[in-house]
Amino acid sequence: MTFELDHIAVAGETLDAAVTHSEEAFGLPLGPGGQHTHYATHNRLLGLEQGLYFEAIAPDPSQPTPDYPRWFGLDDFDGPAQLDKWILRCSDIAEAQAMFPEAGEPVHLTRGDLSWTMLVPPDGRLPFDGQFPAIIQWHTDTPPGTTLQSAGLRLEALTICGPDVADLKARLAPVFDDDRVLYQTTAGRMMQAVFLTTSGRRILT
Repeated sequence: MTFELDHIAVAGETLDAAVTHSEEAFGLPLGPGGQHTHYATHNRLLGLEQGLYFEAIAPDPSQPTPDYPRWFGLDDFDGPAQLDKWILRCSDIAEAQAMFPEAGEPVHLTRGDLSWTMLVPPDGRLPFDGQFPAIIQWHTDTPPGTTLQSAGLRLEALTICGPDVADLKARLAPVFDDDRVLYQTTAGRMMQAVFLTTSGRRILT
């Protein structure tokens, strides 16, 4: 089994902050999203080229706080909104968990007519200080990457920067190979996505 890039996500303390940060980088408004009742989060989405999509996500104060950690480490997120997560798609979540037990336990989720299973660590924090990709298996023929209208943004490069990204790359290499995903060793951690548009490049951090 191999893995494919499914989507990338900006996290924020609030959804408004995540949306504003994203729209300023893209120069485009995000589309609607929805609520995730299991983790008390909400999002806004944007279709990208090549079957990818983008998500802005944050805790949802209109929902009761769950008595377990939220996914994506959102309980610990603070500071300015930023590109914080990348998500890989697989065809067999059980096999994916066997390959990457550190990625978490399978959690089945639904939103509207969407259905999927994601590996989520019990504490909500992904390995490599949050830079390990979340892993998802869709159980619907119409995931957002195939149904959202493209906004005309084509991902040119997603760069994962941090002190141990060489180890991260080696961990994923047997099952994931995407020329757009780059790894850069740096003292601090960050992610950067570069998009090609008809009016030039757009950079999201």
